[in-house]
Amino acid sequence: MSANETASTPPDSAMGKVINLPVRAEDGTHTGENIDVLRPVEILDGEVVDPGATLVDDPAAPRGAGWMADRRAYMATAPAVIPSFLRDRGEFAENARFVATYYSHMAGFHAARTPVYLGRLWLRAPVGAGRLTGRYLRWVTDAEARPVVSKAAGRSDEQTWMKLATMQTQRTQQRRRQSLIVAVPVALLVTMAAVLLPGWGLAMVAAAILSLLGAAGRNPDQPIVHRYVAFHVQRRLESTEIETSLSAIGMVGKNEKVDFVVPVATDGPGWRAEMDLPPGQLAETVLEKRSELAAAMRRPLGCVWPETDRNAHPGRLVLWVAKQDPAKSKRRLWPLLSDGQADLFKPIPFGFDPRGRLVELDLMGVNMLIGGVMGSGKTSAVLVLALAGALDPTCEMWIYELKGSGDVEAVKPVCHRYVSGDDDEHCKAALDGLKALEKEMKRRKAIIKELPLSEVPNGRKVYPHLAARRELRLHPLLAIFDEAHTLFEHPKYGKAAAEVAGRLIRKARAYGIILVFTTQRPDAKSIPRGVSDNAIVRFCLAVTGHLPNDLILGTGMYRRGVRATMFDPATDAGTGWLARSALNYQIARAAFIKQDEAAAIGRRALALRTAAGTLSGEAAGEEVAAADESDLIDHLRAVWPAGEDTMHSHRLVEALATYRPDLYGAWVKTLRPVDEMTDEELREARTARSTTLSAALKPFGVRTRQINKRGDGGSAKGLRWDDLPTRRNNADDDPGDESEDDFDDD
Repeated sequence: MSANETASTPPDSAMGKVINLPVRAEDGTHTGENIDVLRPVEILDGEVVDPGATLVDDPAAPRGAGWMADRRAYMATAPAVIPSFLRDRGEFAENARFVATYYSHMAGFHAARTPVYLGRLWLRAPVGAGRLTGRYLRWVTDAEARPVVSKAAGRSDEQTWMKLATMQTQRTQQRRRQSLIVAVPVALLVTMAAVLLPGWGLAMVAAAILSLLGAAGRNPDQPIVHRYVAFHVQRRLESTEIETSLSAIGMVGKNEKVDFVVPVATDGPGWRAEMDLPPGQLAETVLEKRSELAAAMRRPLGCVWPETDRNAHPGRLVLWVAKQDPAKSKRRLWPLLSDGQADLFKPIPFGFDPRGRLVELDLMGVNMLIGGVMGSGKTSAVLVLALAGALDPTCEMWIYELKGSGDVEAVKPVCHRYVSGDDDEHCKAALDGLKALEKEMKRRKAIIKELPLSEVPNGRKVYPHLAARRELRLHPLLAIFDEAHTLFEHPKYGKAAAEVAGRLIRKARAYGIILVFTTQRPDAKSIPRGVSDNAIVRFCLAVTGHLPNDLILGTGMYRRGVRATMFDPATDAGTGWLARSALNYQIARAAFIKQDEAAAIGRRALALRTAAGTLSGEAAGEEVAAADESDLIDHLRAVWPAGEDTMHSHRLVEALATYRPDLYGAWVKTLRPVDEMTDEELREARTARSTTLSAALKPFGVRTRQINKRGDGGSAKGLRWDDLPTRRNNADDDPGDESEDDFDDD
């Protein structure tokens, strides 16, 4: 509407009628509701409103999303037409075995106690006989009618009394005749049974009669059959209990309520409740108050598991309560405990979630950080990973157990390298192991770099088909550094170990090397930032604050409600948050494996590797030497003649080939022996050797120059002693190795 248009009354619409407000006329008189005499009103600003539009919260607006949307919402979460236990053969077989086991146990339990039950029943026979006799006498004498007859006699109503008395006499006479008719055949049957039946028959009849009399004399407060009461089986979870408990811990105010998204329902071996807390309350706060919630519910701490719903809003709480106290329930066994083997290119069984469901873990292409306070159950997690690696015959095992307790001694017979202890020598061995792993990583990188694209279709990394080719030696390599803070805090070796570990953890996963670091002191000093920031899979057990929580799980996880401070080491040992990414995390309990069970698994792993012929390193009786850290500069210094200030390059190459033929033998190879070569061919060979040495020295910043040595070949390319670096620089990484990742993930 333009500013020059006059107001008019629009027609009625769904949004109502627009009415012009009354104004004063030009003469100053009030017009009231007389719209006809209104003067034109100038509209300063306005907007045309669509008459068909629906106002927000308009009472006339339709409620709900419609019939079709409601049905779609139902179908999104509708239960299966055929239950899963009828569709899955394995689940059906498991349920059938359970039902058969349950009822066979019940039958055997009560059958063994049948003599006790009969004794109790027969002891009630006198009471039953008395009860039946009393009932018979009251029936024969029509005792129920006596109060009515007496009442009529008391009112001096002779006619009524006579009528009632006559009726009672007729009933009692009829009942006596019926009793006599029944008693005569019964007496005859008893007499015949006593004469004709053998002793065992009479005993059975007597037992039956005593049992019937005992049943008549039973006392409901004193049951005959044993009733087993499972004290560790919890009562059914009700919504009122949840609301009362949340109110007790301050999550629900006096005039507030909890909105249940779905009714409380059975979910596995427990109950699941999904609810929206009152406005302003965060579900993550309930996680922190887990102990208080369990106390308010009067349930064991191990039964109460609150969670947030990351797919909903921060106020959505998912509460799962176990039917059975886990502390008193049967231990869930690791699937590979008695048979089977692992494949690190596939998920391995790691543990179980609070609902008893198996939790699997992908190790290939990742590295892992495990942390928690002392006694939180890190050993269980490490042992599961070590045994899974041992049960893969192709996996090469490097174990550095820097606590010295021998917790993973079971896998020592299959380890390529195994170190146990916390002394200086063990820390030095761990540092040597990190350096050897870096050298192995570079070897693998060089091999993968030369492979055709058809062999590495989704990025240059290790694939199962490459690991199967033994000549490439690209098999999985699992390296575990248990209690790694012992190494990283070492005054002599800690700094170097942190630098090597930081380089390894960024790149090694692409080349089939799996790194696992554990610590009981999760802080910036015990775990270098370069290690903690680049861990992909994290398992955080009980910790004491938000700083160690975020150091292990990642920055911001405590704020998201992923808080390992909710765990109590005394009751939740082995339980923690397993995070695969910032948005993929769950509570898991590492499978508990006893030491004798671990030893049996270790023997089985040794047998598998012996049959496959994959034993290596210490497991095969070989002596594993420390990684050679020397480089070309060290080797030049080793072969340099004393007293010489300058040397020709070709002379140095010949000396290097003699000193380290494994590294430099190819530098002096020629088509013909030297004594058969012409002078021209000899000069070309020396020039080629000088060029090779010059190229090899470039990464070290050393350049060759023209050297004139009279009486020793004259002028040629060479080196000066003073040009060699006094100490090796940090050029052990090649120049093109600066990216944190040089492969593409699937």
